[in-house]
This record gives sequence, C-alpha cells and structure tokens, in this order.
Amino acid sequence: MSKKKGLSLEEKRSRMTDFFYEKDLEKLCPKEKGITPMSVKEVVNSLVDDGIVDSDKIGTSIYFWAFPSKASQNRKRKIDDLEAKLLEMEKRQQAVSEALSNAKKGKEKSDEREEVLDELNKQQTERARICSEVEKYKECDPEVLEAIKEQTSQAKEAANRWTDNIFATKSWIKSKFAFEESVIDKQFGVPSDFDYIE
Repeated sequence: MSKKKGLSLEEKRSRMTDFFYEKDLEKLCPKEKGITPMSVKEVVNSLVDDGIVDSDKIGTSIYFWAFPSKASQNRKRKIDDLEAKLLEMEKRQQAVSEALSNAKKGKEKSDEREEVLDELNKQQTERARICSEVEKYKECDPEVLEAIKEQTSQAKEAANRWTDNIFATKSWIKSKFAFEESVIDKQFGVPSDFDYIE
C-alpha cells in the first residue's frame, strides 16, 4: 500500500490562490484544495507577503481576499519591470559593443602595425638593457656620491659627540671617585688609542 504524496509549497500556494478567487477560506480550503489545516496559515501568510492576497484586521477577526484582476496586474507589472530591465541591458550591451568597436579602430592587423610593434619591443628591450647598465655605475653618480659624503659627515659628527660624552663621563668619574684614567679605561673597555675622529 503506497503512501499519499504531499503537495509542494508552490502547489499549495497555487491552490490557495485559486481558492481565494472562488470560496470561503477557513471552512472549505482543506477539503476542496487538499491543503492540510495546519499549513493553511503559513501558506496564506506567504501569499500576503508576496502581495497576491490582501488582508485587513477588523475587530478581532482578520479578513483575507484576493481578486484575479490584481494577480493579473501584478504579473503585468512584473513583466513590464523585466522588459524595462531587458531594454536597459540591451542598451548597455550596445554601448559596450560600440566602445569595443572604437577601441579596435586603428589596431587592425597590418604589416605596418606589426613593424611598429616589433620596433617598440626592440626599443623596450634596449631601454631595459641600458637601465641595467646604468644601475651598475650608480655608485659613481655625483648625486649618490654627494649623499654618501653628507651621511659620512653626519656619522663623523655623531661619533665625535659620543667621544666627547665619554671623555666628560671619565672626567666626572675621576673627580668623584678619584680613579686613575687607566683603571676607568680598563673597567669600561675603552681602548688606549680612543680619540676624536679627524
């Protein structure tokens, strides 16, 4: 014995819509359209949400109604919207096709174009080779040499400033703790030839 197959939501919606056009909802829908009483509310709510069925609360009751003409109007509106979108897409396609056609103008294959492209490739290769060659001699660039000279001068000034600080610290330690300079140098690892950079 095979079990009876249930209706899909779409089938229920279709039958429910037909029912609104024909008869009283609460009493006859489960019997005449084969929709179980427990799913009537869910299906009706989905139809109301989609604007196929109208509803209004009057007192404690909620009334539902649907007119075939409204469904027809909704379908017509959707068709109009889709046709407008289609027209817009066709215009955009036309504009893109024209832009593509314009972009191709002057780029048709020809012997002259091929020669120009070959020459361009040769020139780009030559430029890359020359840039690579120039990079090898970058350290001889007067601007680079001037920057190195400036950095060297700054480093020398900084080194002499630190040397001055070390001499001042050694002098303070000698006067404060009465240590000899050789002891201070040995204790702090200061080399014997430590002096300013000329």
